[in-house]
Amino acid sequence: MKLSNILLAAAIVIGVAFLSGLGTWQLKRLAWKEALIARVENNLSGPPVTLAEIEALQRGGADFEYRPIQVTGTFDHSREQHFFATHKGNPGYYVYTPAQLADGRMLFVNRGYVPLERKAVTGREQGQVTGAVTVTGLARSAPPAKPNSFVPDNDLVKNVYHWKSLDQMTANAFPDGGVDVVPLFVDANEAANPGGLPVGGVTLISFPNSHLQYAITWFGLAATLLGVGGYFLFGRLRQKSSL
Repeated sequence: MKLSNILLAAAIVIGVAFLSGLGTWQLKRLAWKEALIARVENNLSGPPVTLAEIEALQRGGADFEYRPIQVTGTFDHSREQHFFATHKGNPGYYVYTPAQLADGRMLFVNRGYVPLERKAVTGREQGQVTGAVTVTGLARSAPPAKPNSFVPDNDLVKNVYHWKSLDQMTANAFPDGGVDVVPLFVDANEAANPGGLPVGGVTLISFPNSHLQYAITWFGLAATLLGVGGYFLFGRLRQKSSL
């Protein structure tokens, strides 16, 4: 067999193996995504639990993400932290407000969305609820680090966050220290603030799942390459044998 035909056959084999590998990877991603969706749906289906129950799950290494939770505390609106986000296509901020619990600890609650021009507390006093309030929402974990290098760094001077750093929120909200902060967040539901801003219930629970389509595409390309490349190689071999 000529060297050119050997190289062609090797290229076809390598290409088919590569494309098949991508298809297999997408099938593994499909299984992972389906398990994730099932786990979140199972967590969402339960009734609201107490903070103590969520913390027990957290200490035991169990999954508590998106579990409904109900907590009571008093908001300190002067220490709001602002996470850059969009709501229904409009840019703005999610307002993370520390709430003091009965045991003296602070818990950061994502109270919801405000437009860009309503970032300052002044002018939206209607939504600055006072006294002890009971919040129903979803327990959310605090990420240990920035997701990736493409995410901008948090701007603590401007009080604008691009990833939810609990440590930075704590340091920025309580520069003098001396506070005990619960190591998780709570996303308040839409009933948390019936009037004014922020608009509650902004948690996005959507997991695009196109991995099966991607897998079919990669396997289809592998089959196409095998068919077309094999046909071309077979034609070259037949042409040589007829000479």
